[in-house]
Amino acid sequence: MSIVEQLRGALVREPVLTVLVAAVVASLTPTAASATPPEQLNWGPCPVDVTEPGLECAALDVPLDYRDPGGRTISVAISRLASANPEKRRGVLLTNSGGPGGTGLSFPAVLRDLGLPQEVLDSYDVIGMDPRGVGHSTPVTCDLTLLEHPTNIPVHAPDAAGVEEEAERVRAVAEKCGASATAPLLPHITTANTARDMDRVREALGESAVSYFGISYGTYLGSVYTAMFPERSDRFLFDSATGPNGWDHEFARSFGQGFEDRFPDFAAFAAAHPEYGLGETPERVRAKYFELAARLDATPSPDGYTGPAFRFATFAALYFDRELPRLAETWQALDTGNPVPLPDPGDPGPVDPSIPADNYLASQLHVICNDSAWPEDVRTYQRNVELDRLRHPMFGAAGANITPCAFWPSEPLEPQVEITDEGPSNVLVLQNLRDPATPLTGARDLREAFGDRARMVTADQGGHLAYLFLADQCVHDVATGFLVDGERPQRDLAC
Repeated sequence: MSIVEQLRGALVREPVLTVLVAAVVASLTPTAASATPPEQLNWGPCPVDVTEPGLECAALDVPLDYRDPGGRTISVAISRLASANPEKRRGVLLTNSGGPGGTGLSFPAVLRDLGLPQEVLDSYDVIGMDPRGVGHSTPVTCDLTLLEHPTNIPVHAPDAAGVEEEAERVRAVAEKCGASATAPLLPHITTANTARDMDRVREALGESAVSYFGISYGTYLGSVYTAMFPERSDRFLFDSATGPNGWDHEFARSFGQGFEDRFPDFAAFAAAHPEYGLGETPERVRAKYFELAARLDATPSPDGYTGPAFRFATFAALYFDRELPRLAETWQALDTGNPVPLPDPGDPGPVDPSIPADNYLASQLHVICNDSAWPEDVRTYQRNVELDRLRHPMFGAAGANITPCAFWPSEPLEPQVEITDEGPSNVLVLQNLRDPATPLTGARDLREAFGDRARMVTADQGGHLAYLFLADQCVHDVATGFLVDGERPQRDLAC
């Protein structure tokens, strides 16, 4: 499930566990990438499962392999929320909803409904896109069931033997991806190729340059685009940065740090609400975490919560403040032996049967496993798990655990795009200080990689995502001013 789908139901979290099954969560130059002219876009109604008012949709054929621009093509689906004020329109604002694997056709309307200011909506045609391999673009599958691979967040490893056991499971996942019906597409579903697709979209829209707003993984996609096509980049706004290397092995390990950064907010909340019975002080709430985890490691709850599921459910709920009361209720139920309250699943809306059921997880695996070379030796993960268990005892033994990328059936086709300070000074990074999913350390690394190309605004608040998602007027004003007027702080700013 993508951020877009979850925000339809009033801003839920990125892929998170529901109870039990843990359903959370040779480089080309710009000239070569544009060797053949793009087709004309034919705007029309959006697919039946993209019903947001004001949106129109189109499809664009792009090369599967940009090294062979005249070869096989795949389809990329895009949407447009057009400016209603031609006098104020200054161009297009491409967007990405994160993931990777998140659908994006609805995202322009979601941003509007979240409160994207009217002056921004007047300034741009806001463009959504299902990235290659995702949703209504030519989708990929691994033919996975939810029980086979419920989440792409690594799971807690109790010890070295647990890493070995997980290695057998994720090896089977990687093998299924390599044998699926869409396996011929597998090596080409990458961030760099999605950036090349974005440039094809730019051409098809008739724009000499584009602006961009990306959240979470979308910060890495935008970074890659503006590194590959700096002269075609206008104003680039990133919210909650993954860092300059995207979702690689070290980024997965950073979930341990992110958990530790964010957990004090929940501990303070729980301590301030004695009705939950989780501890009278934040320190006692933290102790309760380890107590419950150990208890569930030894004996799962009657409704199926294991220690790893408990740890992951806690991590997932830390994404957004609105989830903290539900998390406290979950802890309380597990502590007292009562059934864990089930969340209201809401109305999922229409479903397009042409999109594989595992598309989100499969396309996410394709991107993160193709983008970088992951360690292949199980012993590397065993060592990292033991190290991170000490460094970040709450979640480090999960973030460092082995994933299907260790056994991926394809090697990266090209080196990672390097994020550097070469190009216009046109990047603004927004970052909460206590983000569990994209910790502050990654944003700092990205800021350093961009050098004088970027400025960073940090917000003294917890959770994932800042602009439009949390009520920090300082962040809101700086981000809006950047998109509308191009104004940006002279130096990094702490809100």
